[in-house]
Amino acid sequence: MDDAKGSLLVRIARQVVEMHVKSGKAEIPKDVPAAFFERSGVFTTLHTYPGKELRGCIGFPEPMLPLIEALAESAIAACHDPRFPPLSEGELGKIVVEVSVLTRPREIKAEKPEEYLKKIEIGKDGLIIEKGHARGLLLPQVPVECGWDTDEYLEGLCMKAGLSRGAWREPGTKLFRFGSEIFSEERPAGNVSRG
Repeated sequence: MDDAKGSLLVRIARQVVEMHVKSGKAEIPKDVPAAFFERSGVFTTLHTYPGKELRGCIGFPEPMLPLIEALAESAIAACHDPRFPPLSEGELGKIVVEVSVLTRPREIKAEKPEEYLKKIEIGKDGLIIEKGHARGLLLPQVPVECGWDTDEYLEGLCMKAGLSRGAWREPGTKLFRFGSEIFSEERPAGNVSRG
């Protein structure tokens, strides 16, 4: 995805967030690049500005919908992340919008759990964990922002899924990796840069 398309995705996400918070509605622009109609995983993340605290992050890990539709749904959902109160109109000028476009998740194969530690690259690999009905996802930027090593990243992933910290070492646990192209506002409604 080139920078112009990434910047447009962030601007559309901002527009959807603002329309939704102000009116409860949101319209998706029709005049967008053809690539936006291809199915893709995507997450919309909202951070406070200038503190850069998480304010909401919801998305689609799998390419289930056309990118433009998944983007709009994730932007609306990020306004209602269950970890936080719903986003208010007064906050719109105090948040920055970030969009992560994901590659298709691929299972990481390992003979022994310890092999995962060598196969995962911090800052490059987003991770999904599955065990039974539990599932959790962390975007590639999370361990970088948290200062985690690979072991801490896997523990954080387990906790996100509601599992014990060491569940990634247990039989029956599956790990998947995905890549992400990240585009974010530098300030509220400001210039967009690649993350």
